[in-house]
Amino acid sequence: MKWPPAAALLALGLTGCNVYREATTSEPPSGWGWRKVATDSDADRVRQWRKAWDDALAPAKAEAPAAIAADPKLFDPDVALGHAMPPAGEYRCRTIKLGSQQPITRYYTAYPAGRCVIAPRGDALRLVKADGEQRPDGIIYPNTDARAMFVGVMVYGDETAPLRYGVDRKRDMIGYIERIDEARWRLVLPYPGFESKLDVIELTPAN
Repeated sequence: MKWPPAAALLALGLTGCNVYREATTSEPPSGWGWRKVATDSDADRVRQWRKAWDDALAPAKAEAPAAIAADPKLFDPDVALGHAMPPAGEYRCRTIKLGSQQPITRYYTAYPAGRCVIAPRGDALRLVKADGEQRPDGIIYPNTDARAMFVGVMVYGDETAPLRYGVDRKRDMIGYIERIDEARWRLVLPYPGFESKLDVIELTPAN
């Protein structure tokens, strides 16, 4: 399938409901940071990022040791090279789910790479996954040089627009972005609403 140009995708795919809890317009007030946007439960969830790695990584290593060992940078909780904010553009994004919230699900699940778009949004960036059954849609906020913050929602199946952030706790997403190689980033989502205990989304430029 031939994808439309990036500009067309940004015009079509980045419209619709906004993800800001208190906002009534399509843009947040100037100067908002992630702490003003995140719900209390999400702020608590991201504070537990280290515990999420500990809970998720050990069983994933036991179930899929070769896969974890093959990509040490992606699965090292402490890799952060600075310049955490990825540049705007098109990306290949690959989701890996670690750990399990239920005994019946696997401790390591890797999905095929899909297509993500990162676009300017005021003082921040907007990240949208353009394909697949589970599509994060949210805002990347500057935080520190080593770590940017992501607040958004999960879009499912054939849905055409995200719910507003804060409406459905299971859909709400919070995590952080780190640069782990020359042109490679990861979005880490501690204790997501479904399935895993930690989601890692690898982001690499499409071109």
